[in-house]
Amino acid sequence: MVLATAALLFSVCTGAVLWLFIKNRSSQIVKANNRNLSYILLVSLFLSFCCCFLFIGRPVPITCILRQTAFLFLYTVAISSLLGKTLTVVIVFHATKPGTRLRKFVGSRVSISLVLLCSLGKLAICSTWLIWATPFVALDTKTTQKTMTLWCNEGSIAAFYVAVAYTAALALLSFIVAFMARKLPDRYNEAQHITFSMLVFFSVWASFIPTYLSTKGKYMVAVEIFAILASTAGLLSCVFVPKCYIILLNPKQITTKTNILIL
Repeated sequence: MVLATAALLFSVCTGAVLWLFIKNRSSQIVKANNRNLSYILLVSLFLSFCCCFLFIGRPVPITCILRQTAFLFLYTVAISSLLGKTLTVVIVFHATKPGTRLRKFVGSRVSISLVLLCSLGKLAICSTWLIWATPFVALDTKTTQKTMTLWCNEGSIAAFYVAVAYTAALALLSFIVAFMARKLPDRYNEAQHITFSMLVFFSVWASFIPTYLSTKGKYMVAVEIFAILASTAGLLSCVFVPKCYIILLNPKQITTKTNILIL
């Protein structure tokens, strides 16, 4: 009940941030942080929070099929959006150098194409997983002797870890690119926020894997929901809270701090 309430609250918060960005879509701070990718990122985070509800309640075939693949795909879209945002900024700042060929890559098409490419890669992995070893509802008779519990068998634990590893690889790449972007002018600090959000992601999931392997039944589900909430909320807060603060509480910074990069 607590986890379901938390998932609902975070979903509402994400929707509110999306509404705030759409309402202020003409402001420089929204434009300066790649408006289209921000929308994609917020929608994917909103749906990632909603995926928590697939883990709650009596397991049925459709929830067993969707709960892992849907979240991992949506979170990959979110990570890809962060990668696209940071890579775009790196390209823009280096494209100002004389004689560079990077100017032809400036714009939203490259970043959107990157998100699409990374997402298609994850879609291929998840589709192969569902075709090769479809998750199914199973009966657990080993955890407790007196009761039998329905649970979702993932079909292939190897496929699950391959899907997680793909997302982790994109997160690592996003971290590296954001870390490289730390030398950009101080007035642009989204790279720092993205770096920290990736550190939160790795911290949460590095703790999740051993805990997930050592738990069974409803406790395993609770651990995974907590990991989803923590990693997704960490990304939401690290990337968007500073921007919401400027829009709502310190709008004067919009004209002095965000006129560097308009995409």
